[in-house]
Amino acid sequence: MKRLIAISFTLAALIALASCGGAVKYPNYYTLHVPPPPDPPVPEGVRASLAVREFRSPTYLHQGAIVYKTSPEQIGFYNYHRWAVDPREAVTNAVTERLRASGNFKQVKPYDGRSDVDYVLGGRIEKLEEVDYEGGVKVEVAITAQMTNLSTGSAVWTNTVDEVGTVGQREVSAVVSQMNRTMQRAIEKLLTPLPATSAIKG
Repeated sequence: MKRLIAISFTLAALIALASCGGAVKYPNYYTLHVPPPPDPPVPEGVRASLAVREFRSPTYLHQGAIVYKTSPEQIGFYNYHRWAVDPREAVTNAVTERLRASGNFKQVKPYDGRSDVDYVLGGRIEKLEEVDYEGGVKVEVAITAQMTNLSTGSAVWTNTVDEVGTVGQREVSAVVSQMNRTMQRAIEKLLTPLPATSAIKG
């Protein structure tokens, strides 16, 4: 009888502990948001068409978790802070919208493998991460892009941008907000001057 009572007390204690400390923790989801520029009127004489291929990135940047680095060699991942939208998709859409709004092309669309455009632009997200070394908290965004003449296969324009932004608060939401601002600056610099000038000459 005493043994049964002891077992009952033990089970009751375990259940109580589980109910107190077993709360489920759900992840927080974030998205890159780069506001699109307003559409200007299309200038006369624009004939070149452009397709934008989905940007690539290192695998660790599109696995879902937001990335931080505690040293140049060490990469960490937030378990409960994740991207709701693949950063490659978000950056591709932002670049496409900015090129479409530039008025330098008669058409800008996602690349679908067809050859009904004059140029194809592709790129790569090299860095999109929180940086926690060398003092303070920062974010670093690096992107590259290249435009190819589809009829000749030759590159007519390339550019690389690396931008750093400082985070004021040690919170993931503040990190993501700074990533958005830094990504917006990076895309603006990447496409300034817009590649159409070089492409049409090429």
